[in-house]
Amino acid sequence: MKVLFIGGTGIISSACARLAVEQGLELYFLNRGKTVNRPAPQAVHHLTGDIRHKPSVQKALAGLSFDVIVNWIAFTPEHIAQDLDLFAGRTGQYIFISSASAYQKPLSKLPITESTPLENPFWEYSRLKIACEEKLWQAWRTQKFPVTIVRPSHTYDKTKLPLSGGYTAVARMRQGKKVIVPGDGTSLWVLTHHHDFAKGFVGLLGHKQAIGEAFHITSDEWLTWNQIYQIIARAAGVEARITHIPSDLIAAFNPEWGAGLLGDKSHSVIFDNSKIKQAVPNFKATIPYSQGAKETLDWFQADPARQVIDHQLDQQMDRIIAAYEAAWP
Repeated sequence: MKVLFIGGTGIISSACARLAVEQGLELYFLNRGKTVNRPAPQAVHHLTGDIRHKPSVQKALAGLSFDVIVNWIAFTPEHIAQDLDLFAGRTGQYIFISSASAYQKPLSKLPITESTPLENPFWEYSRLKIACEEKLWQAWRTQKFPVTIVRPSHTYDKTKLPLSGGYTAVARMRQGKKVIVPGDGTSLWVLTHHHDFAKGFVGLLGHKQAIGEAFHITSDEWLTWNQIYQIIARAAGVEARITHIPSDLIAAFNPEWGAGLLGDKSHSVIFDNSKIKQAVPNFKATIPYSQGAKETLDWFQADPARQVIDHQLDQQMDRIIAAYEAAWP
């Protein structure tokens, strides 16, 4: 099977690329050739082109067609319009990477299934993903464009912490400073290791029954944000001095951080993964976050240069905590 990844070196796509190659797929990457953080498997065929520059893509793909094309880096309806123009008739399956954050916020019921409405009034990123999906479904209905939509939730690798500011929060823990947990810390969240995600995703490549369908792929482990911070603290060998701050207050200080909270992370999520398990029977997420957090902290510990602190955010966290404690002594 001949597969093209647009992108391929990101957190999620890198794990999918490794597994695809291990399973014998003929894998091509189309990208600008500049990412070195996650090297591609040796068997990958490299095509150099900028997906945001249509002539360079046409040149890179001249004479080529694929069984599957996956766009890991499409974020707007304009990106989708170009893909429809470029890839109609060139592939047997086109996979769009959407986002589970597109699901209804606030949710009317749990668990989340693929038929849960898509509606997010808080976060533009999610609304744009919804608009992309709508454009693709229209192309499926009117042109039989062979689309499959995949909605990852919070997927991580060893280089990423699920906390705003990344390593900044760990540094605060190690300094004995308080860390901010939005809300009361009891909302449920799902963290999926990228190797687990890849098991489900690669099974969808070339899957004829997946065309015209949407899937989310997540772990079945549910954790509160209090538990997530405590797991990270244990992996770092420290204690977490947790301060609970309302998400609305965080948003007032930092609108970007607040949008991600109000539009996604402050809402409890429980995913029903029955659909992906039916389509890919060998899919099972087996890596608990306690193992993933240790892997991540080991990665940061291995090289001090990775322990980057966002000093501006660190200072802003101090101000948020001071403002909250002044109002609620």
